[in-house]
Amino acid sequence: MEPTHKLDVLGHYCPVPVSKARKALSDLTTGDVLLVVADDPETMHDLPILVDRLGHHLVDVLKSAGEFRYIIEVCK
Repeated sequence: MEPTHKLDVLGHYCPVPVSKARKALSDLTTGDVLLVVADDPETMHDLPILVDRLGHHLVDVLKSAGEFRYIIEVCK
């Protein structure tokens, strides 16, 4: 699934990545796909919870060299 939007929160730590992801997701429409790139390990716990609470779909989580890439499908 190809992302249609990207949010780079590298270098930001809790609660900034989740807050910015929430804002980005609220600006998107059904069918959009958001790629969130983060390096805060807390996002491994926090972002899946956010995505679930907002009713979206966490398509994949890719981990590489200290970075986490979340692919989120918007399901409003």
